[in-house]
Amino acid sequence: MADAASRLTALAQDLLGVPLPVRIRAWDGSEAGPPGAPVLVVRHRRALRRLLWKPGELGLARAWVAGELDAEGDLYALLGRIAALLWERGGGERPAGKRTVRDPRLRAAVRELVRLGGPWPPPAPPAEEIRGRTGRTHTRHRDRQAVSHHYDVGNDFYALVLGPSMVYSCACFTEGATLEQAQRAKLDLVCRKLALKEGDRLLDVGCGWGSMALHAAREYGATVVGVTLSAEQAAYARERIAEEGPAGRVEIRVQDYRDVRDGPYDAISSIGMAEHVGTERYQEYADALYALLRPGGRLLNHQIARRPERDESAYRLDPFIDAYVFPDGELAPLGRTTSALERAGFEVRDTEALREHYALTLRHWVAHLEAHWPEAVRLTSPGRARVWRLYMAASALAFERHQIGVNQILAVRTGPDGRSGLPLRPRVWNERGADGG
Repeated sequence: MADAASRLTALAQDLLGVPLPVRIRAWDGSEAGPPGAPVLVVRHRRALRRLLWKPGELGLARAWVAGELDAEGDLYALLGRIAALLWERGGGERPAGKRTVRDPRLRAAVRELVRLGGPWPPPAPPAEEIRGRTGRTHTRHRDRQAVSHHYDVGNDFYALVLGPSMVYSCACFTEGATLEQAQRAKLDLVCRKLALKEGDRLLDVGCGWGSMALHAAREYGATVVGVTLSAEQAAYARERIAEEGPAGRVEIRVQDYRDVRDGPYDAISSIGMAEHVGTERYQEYADALYALLRPGGRLLNHQIARRPERDESAYRLDPFIDAYVFPDGELAPLGRTTSALERAGFEVRDTEALREHYALTLRHWVAHLEAHWPEAVRLTSPGRARVWRLYMAASALAFERHQIGVNQILAVRTGPDGRSGLPLRPRVWNERGADGG
């Protein structure tokens, strides 16, 4: 009988209809596949049962999180070849999707996988998979559940991955900049776009661990209210404020943005938060922020965007990210976001794409995680650490390949006379002091 790796390689070729571009090392120690190719390690045949029970991305993700699948060597190279195999051939269709269950060769391959995978039933999903979601998506209760799953995994773990800046969004790099320098540059860019000055009231929606709030207060003299649904984030941010100051200028609340009632604000920053809002609630989000701004006030919306579908009704949440990373998180095309802001009454004045910067940011975070792997596992769990390694590495590739992007949208609530308060040529943000305000 052929060894497990050879059998798996042959079965994959039968199922996919193309040669497998990666090398396989199986649980029996055997290897097969192109010499020198990235190595996919199948540590346990349970992985096959997961794939048979949940074909596609969720089955692969469960096997990865459980430690039954692993990568040897360059994770980016392995993910790149798998992504090209599954998604990029044939205009984005999965190769196997063109074949039917009536194909005798396909049916034979599935039967062989059942024999090779071992006895049923399939294993339970890993503990890191979200469970118990109740009610409609993007209600206050369900949003709290989703945010807690993503963010309340330990501030020490996030500090290990993100570094001292504790900024969990795309940095802005210049040649030779460190991650810390690039994150500070991003925070400063947001402040300059908002034209913050001494005494301005800033609302930071989805304030994370308080980095933006602290920067705006210390460097620009703003009075800041930061809101988050994560109790762990809020506790960490309050400790930072107590230690670093400035006293009395920053307030951190565990509060839904929909419940903020103390406007008007001079400016609003929303950095990496709108992805949690959801398509059905996005107009509500835009309307709420518009109502919280004074006339002439500015909004800086920093948000990941997906490519638009030809048929938008075909859009589906990514099963791995929905189950393990951002439950209920939805990405919208850039045009949909700007349209919602304009319907709310905003004038969109500038959009800046930062796609390549997010790829660089993610590669830094992956490097941090890999360099401190034993500690990351201790702080969370082996499965949770594996979730983050896979998620961040795959996301870096997605940004690099223009499958997703990230944009800063500057919008203004114009005054009754239509004045925006911006100069004729506002994009002069490359030097401090030229804030356009």
